[in-house]
Amino acid sequence: MKKKIEKYDVVIIGGGAAGLTAAIYCGRARLNTLVIEKALVGGLATYTNEIENYPGFPEGSTGLGLMELFHKQAKKFGVKFKLTDVRGVKLEGDTKVVETFRTNYECRAVIIASGGKPRLTGAPGEADFLYDKGISFCATCDAAANTDKTVMVIGSGDAAIEEGMFLTKFASRVIVSVMHEEGKMDCNEIAKGEALANPKMEFIWNTMPYEFRGDAEHLRSVALKNTKTEEIIDVPVDTCFMFIGYVPNTEIFEGMIDMTRQGYILTNERMETNIPGVFSAGDVREKFLKQVSTAVGDGAIAGYAAEKYIAESEVFENQIMDKSMPGISYIWNAVIPKSRELLPVFEEFEKKHQGKVKVNRIDVYKSNGLAVRLGVSEVPCAVAIKDGEIIGKLTEGICVEALEKLLGI
Repeated sequence: MKKKIEKYDVVIIGGGAAGLTAAIYCGRARLNTLVIEKALVGGLATYTNEIENYPGFPEGSTGLGLMELFHKQAKKFGVKFKLTDVRGVKLEGDTKVVETFRTNYECRAVIIASGGKPRLTGAPGEADFLYDKGISFCATCDAAANTDKTVMVIGSGDAAIEEGMFLTKFASRVIVSVMHEEGKMDCNEIAKGEALANPKMEFIWNTMPYEFRGDAEHLRSVALKNTKTEEIIDVPVDTCFMFIGYVPNTEIFEGMIDMTRQGYILTNERMETNIPGVFSAGDVREKFLKQVSTAVGDGAIAGYAAEKYIAESEVFENQIMDKSMPGISYIWNAVIPKSRELLPVFEEFEKKHQGKVKVNRIDVYKSNGLAVRLGVSEVPCAVAIKDGEIIGKLTEGICVEALEKLLGI
């Protein structure tokens, strides 16, 4: 089957908080922007029942409600959305390609905001009961279906305990399997205190899932293994909710993008990856804190950086590397006196060769993107370009005569 080809300025892989924020910035900059999301627009935040620490919402907000606002705002700026899975990418070169089953999307910049997926325990029987057969990763989605039932929560981090407390509004019993000693949890102290005081919550300490048991239709019990005594405890439950972390969705980028051993993408503070024109934002990126608010910050930077990259690409291709006329590009820094002192030299050179040589002035104070493309790391520097090729550079003894010699005129 021959695939369709569609062209965009920016393709954003992932429609969570980071991807949607990047989309807002790109759309507002009037870039033709596409967001590809394989599941639910809003990402994992949509599964959170209550978000109380996102600025501007003193009464809190549901994750779904907050992400719906993000989505609406992105659409306001003309951002397009496709609900499909990304099968592959080609990221090198000026034109990037994001491949789906039916369509190849060509673009000038890619923002990877693909987030992560729930981490599994690997215990026997687990794969047989995922999602609609008894193992859930979303209390908000499945709490009502467990009204007056017995459920289990695996994990003791913030998500596990907070979602466990939410489940007590519906379930008659919430049994929490904790791998640590009695009283020790990975969540914050406030959540821990509230959970221990909740009469509907029970804790089984020093345990990990040993086996998930049930029939062809549904999960019936979870066998827990005591990590100290190795005793196996069979706990009958109607549903098991697992909150033991997430794995970054970066498999398709392996071998292309620099990552940590755990698969998180490495970026600089501008959200730039090791490949020009490819950015990353949100939970898929190696970072200290993974929250909606930090994802928004990442997305804003990535969207702005992508816009800046595209604008610089146009300047580089159409002005600096213009084949119609020889050129001199002056790479300087406005805060460095020596750089400022040489400006009259280039003004004199430009006046002397007006109409025959194009002179570009590139200030690296705000962005060094064009300097990097020209292979310049030291300023001030003059770069001579002829027939769309760099023919020489000059960092010392810059004067009109030296510039003429550099360019061969």
